[in-house]
Amino acid sequence: MEGGGEEVADDRAMNISLKDLSKKLEEFAKARDWEKYHSPRNLLLAMVGEVGELSEIFQWRGEVDKGLPNWDESDKEHLGEELSDVLLYLIRLADICGIDLGDAAAKKIVKNAIKYPPKLF
Repeated sequence: MEGGGEEVADDRAMNISLKDLSKKLEEFAKARDWEKYHSPRNLLLAMVGEVGELSEIFQWRGEVDKGLPNWDESDKEHLGEELSDVLLYLIRLADICGIDLGDAAAKKIVKNAIKYPPKLF
């Protein structure tokens, strides 16, 4: 894009909230009349399928280094797409179930901090 538009788009994507994504997914489904298919069961099964596709990316690579320094950019892009598919189905599932995913995740982090306190040396 000319005039820094790409930078603005990148900045917007970095700052999008779970609620923003949820709204976009709801609008996307409504526009296509897909809401009738978005039951908790169907969304969960679709997400599991996407987790399978995500798993295939790592299946025969063995352990990989943090940051994926030895991966081609096309492989990283594919990974990003599959991670996004899982995230989007998870957000839609939470929304359909009436769960505030951001709130639930924040509470879970607190709960885990209590359950697994840091080791004191």
